Formats: sequence, structure tokens, C-alpha cells
Amino acid sequence: MSAKTTALTVLSAALLAPALLVAPAHAAPTPPADGKGGPAKAPQAPAPPVSMSTVGGSLLGQPGTQVNLLPGAPALPTNLTGRSWIVADAESGEVLAAHNAHWRLPPASTMKMLFADTVLPGLPKEQVHKVTDQDMDGVGPGSSLVGVKEDLEYSVHDLWLGVFLRSGNDAVHVLSAMNGGIDKTVKDMQAHAEELQALDTHVVSPDGYDAPEQVSSAYDLTLIARSGLQKQDFREYCGTASAKFPGRQEAGKPREYFEIQNTNRLMTGAGGLSPYKGIAGVKNGNTTMAGSTFTGAAQQGSRKLLVTVMNPDAGGANSVYEETAALFDWGFAAAGKVKPVGELVPPKSADTSSHGSPAQSHENNPSAAGHGSGGVGTALGVAGGVLAVLAGGAFVVNRRWPRGRRSRGEDLV
Repeated sequence: MSAKTTALTVLSAALLAPALLVAPAHAAPTPPADGKGGPAKAPQAPAPPVSMSTVGGSLLGQPGTQVNLLPGAPALPTNLTGRSWIVADAESGEVLAAHNAHWRLPPASTMKMLFADTVLPGLPKEQVHKVTDQDMDGVGPGSSLVGVKEDLEYSVHDLWLGVFLRSGNDAVHVLSAMNGGIDKTVKDMQAHAEELQALDTHVVSPDGYDAPEQVSSAYDLTLIARSGLQKQDFREYCGTASAKFPGRQEAGKPREYFEIQNTNRLMTGAGGLSPYKGIAGVKNGNTTMAGSTFTGAAQQGSRKLLVTVMNPDAGGANSVYEETAALFDWGFAAAGKVKPVGELVPPKSADTSSHGSPAQSHENNPSAAGHGSGGVGTALGVAGGVLAVLAGGAFVVNRRWPRGRRSRGEDLV
């Protein structure tokens, strides 16, 4: 059997795998009675659309798992339950494997990546703002908060730490007010999503709080993360493990500070997880409508990967991180052993006549993030002389746009 035939056979088998991949990790409990003497039917998970966007390649518009394994390639993990996921090379943009990549689903706080990529460049980090009651209007009940208080002053730098580390909706609303208000910020975010060709994304609230019709996709979130990681400040904030955040201010006394820790468990090792080797960000989220969502960036050797997982059906607070880690492991092991099933497309305005300009590295001049530990540019772990865990400042995406290709639906297979 030829290598081509083998690859096609494996791909055909992979297309039949979704039913296995979404199986729960544990046996389901006995369903309650239906009121007619028999057991009630267990609720079925929603099925992905039969046809989805083909941005990045026609295979990405098909439901189910898309992968093209070459001889010697490792098999995909068998314990994946995410409704949608994607593994992509952060620099070349090649999509190594995907599952319902363009399924439009609630994004939860991963929407904050688009908020930051849109708003962060326009607000100087040294700018100080005194918070008003109006700034905090519209923060939804049950929101994640960092602890911003009215009538106190905060720097833009402080507020971004609150957004990335604690997923603070209060900090998002203050920064939105500084950007001209919620309505303007939503319009700015939507325009930026369209510029990035993140066309599955519909923005309703800048913080990702559950709202009707607020959706994104694993493909779009990965595209947005890739854009954000080309910005030094974005890398700083999403790569910060812990920092000091301003607290109370009493007249005649020094400002109080309290420690905040990143809610990204693959970075901090919280919840009983071990920090993932090479993790560099990016953002997690969890709401009633979205379930758990996560986009992560990691580097091992010279390879940099992006993985997004949306709404695992497996229970447990760690499921989204465990499935992300499994996909990272697979992606690093599969390097050079799979044929891409698609690509992360460049922005509409990108010059694709060449490979583009590499993002400037700031590794030799890192700036501290926050007032305490966990600043960017500091290695969090070294093993055998090799950087084991990268801080965000060292993770630089040297984007390589495909030469001459900007088509939204070009078939790459």
C-alpha cells in the first residue's frame, strides 16, 4: 500500500472518529425516570452544523475530526471530548489537526483575547485612570472580578494584569470606558475580527459574558491569539503567572497591594495539575453557556504551537486543560509527520507577496510585569540546560504568511 493510500485511509478512519472522541470519560449515571415507568432518555449533545465556514481550507468546514497522518505519525489522543478543537503551528499557520474547527460556540472569557488585541495598542500602559461609578455599569452578575474599586486610580498596566490574570470583567469595563465606551469597543472588536478574517466571531460584550448570539470558534480564537502574540505587551500579560494588584488607598499611607495569580492552570499548576512544559499563555474561560474554553500557546525546541479547546463534555474543572495538554503533546510529537489540513489565514490587509516581516523580539530587554513575582522574561523552569517553561516575553511569533495566498476557502489538501 502506498504512503498516499495509507494517509487517505487514516484520514477516512479519522472522519469516523468523532463519535468515539466525544464519549464521556466515565459511565453516565442511571437516568431519572420519565414519569411513565421507564428511564428518561439522556440528553444528547448538540451536533455540529453539517456545513461550516471554509476559511483556511475546505476540510476545516467539514464536521468531525480532520487529520492527515503520514507514516510514523502518532495517533491522536483518544480521550478528547471537546466539541471543537484545533492544533496549529503558531508561526507557519499550518493546521495540523482539527475537530469542528468552525463550529460557532459561546467563547466565554477567551473573547478577552480579541478585546486585548483590539484595545491594548491604543492605551499607553503608564496612563492612570480614576474609576467612576459609570465605568462599572453593566458588569454582569456572577462575573469574575479582580477587585477594581470606584474612586481609586489604576494604571492601564494594572488593569491589563487584572484582565489576563484574573479575567476581571471589572477591569474590562474600565478599559472599555477609556476606549470610548462599551458600544464603541464592541464595534472596534467586531471590525478587528473581520480584519483578521475571524468571521465566525460575533461580539456582543467585550468581556465574553454570556449573551445571545455572542459566538466564536476554535479556529477564530486561535487566529486571534496568533495576532495578539505578535504584540510584546500582550505576550507580557498572558505570560505572567502572578503579580501585585493595587488595593485600598488611605490618606497619608502607602497604597496597599494584594497578590493575584493567573487562572491558567497549565501555567500555575493550580487544581492539582502540573505546569505544562513550555507554556506561554494565552487565555481560559468558563460560563454556563460556553462551558470551559481555553486557548494555549507553548514552545518546545524551535516549534511553537497553538491549541484551542472548546466545551469538553467530560466533567471536571481540569478537563479543558488536560485535553489541551494532550493535544500539545500530540502536536509536538507529530511535527513533520502530518500533512496540514488547513491554515491560519493572514489578515485582509497583510502583504502576502513575501513571507512578511518577523515580529521584533524583546527577549534581551524584558520588562517586568506587575509589582511582584511572575514577571515576563523570567524563565520559570530550566531542566538539563533547556528552557522548560517559557514566560510570555520569550515567546515571539515570527509570522510567515503563505506566499500569494489570501483566499478564504482555498482547498489545501
